[in-house]
Amino acid sequence: MIDRRTFTALLAGTLATSRTAWTQPKMSKAAFYASVGPALTLYDVDVEGAALTRQSTIKLPANVQYVWRHPAANFLYVASSDGSPGSGGVKGSNHDLSALRIDPVNGTLTQHGAPAPLRSRPIHMSLDRTGGYALVAYNNPSTVTVHRINADGTVGAEVPQPPSLDTGIFAHQILVTPVNNAAVLVTRGNDAAAGKPEDPGALKVYTFKDGQLANRGSVPPGAASVSGRAISIFTRRSRTSTSRASARTSSMSTGSRTTLSSRSRCS
Repeated sequence: MIDRRTFTALLAGTLATSRTAWTQPKMSKAAFYASVGPALTLYDVDVEGAALTRQSTIKLPANVQYVWRHPAANFLYVASSDGSPGSGGVKGSNHDLSALRIDPVNGTLTQHGAPAPLRSRPIHMSLDRTGGYALVAYNNPSTVTVHRINADGTVGAEVPQPPSLDTGIFAHQILVTPVNNAAVLVTRGNDAAAGKPEDPGALKVYTFKDGQLANRGSVPPGAASVSGRAISIFTRRSRTSTSRASARTSSMSTGSRTTLSSRSRCS
């Protein structure tokens, strides 16, 4: 069992840094990327004119599901799949995690190494604070995997996890804490319908070390339900919240005080 105070203690601490001393140049200007199906397109941003100008497009192995930037280097990581959303959707057969190199001058994306196969359609992915591991969440079936990020930025092998890992019902998001020694899996659950009782959602909390996850607890414990889809931790307001929106971007940073709120789940 894990209570709110223990959960807060896991979130607070010193921000972890990259395990590799990257010497790549920083981006010289802002870049905006948008996806339609398997196509990920770069746009130049005109802030003064409030306009986007299309530049270049790279095609992923399947439809883009989620994108996450490396915390210290010019790499972008993309989870893709030909599966469809929802528990009853088409499962598909092509699920991948790809590394893309970002040109620091113009933001152009190029393939960086071979895509790594994933188990099923990913619903969310993120990198740990060091940039050494990619964590991927799946909703059907509800589970999570961890993949090494090699020293050159390419996607490496999957890290085996204990078979007893509690991944709840309808996993929706996976994030590490700022200290990088714990991870939180948001599980949405399912509403009661057609005489079937509710499948409770929860925040599944794990310890995290060398790519290995281990059960730490569940918030709330027992049969109570969080019914969330995503969490974020904000430095300025030192707050953690569960969100009802199917957010496509999230951020986490240090905070000494944490409060939790829950809202209705969405379809």
